[in-house]
Amino acid sequence: MDEGTRELLEPLPPSAKLVYYVLDEEGRFDQTGLAEETRLSTRTVRFAVEKLTEVGLVEEGLCPKDARRSVYSSVAEPERSTGSDPDAASEPDAEAPTATAVAED
Repeated sequence: MDEGTRELLEPLPPSAKLVYYVLDEEGRFDQTGLAEETRLSTRTVRFAVEKLTEVGLVEEGLCPKDARRSVYSSVAEPERSTGSDPDAASEPDAEAPTATAVAED
């Protein structure tokens, strides 16, 4: 695991860290599968996946067997480094007025 991943995981709750480690080591899971693998409740898994998705460590996709279900997988380190960290540092300043304008409407 690289240092960037550790920094993103550090402020997250233990349940989110566990879910990330399972996805990173075992591959794709749906919410029920993650709950079974981690022995966490489905509500806790849902919360953990939400937090991991917000920081860009996990992505959601469609289940090939059932389009009503989502599957989750960890985001590869190269995709993360180009997609979230460098852009996040430079874009908020440029987008802040737009976000404020949208919020006022």
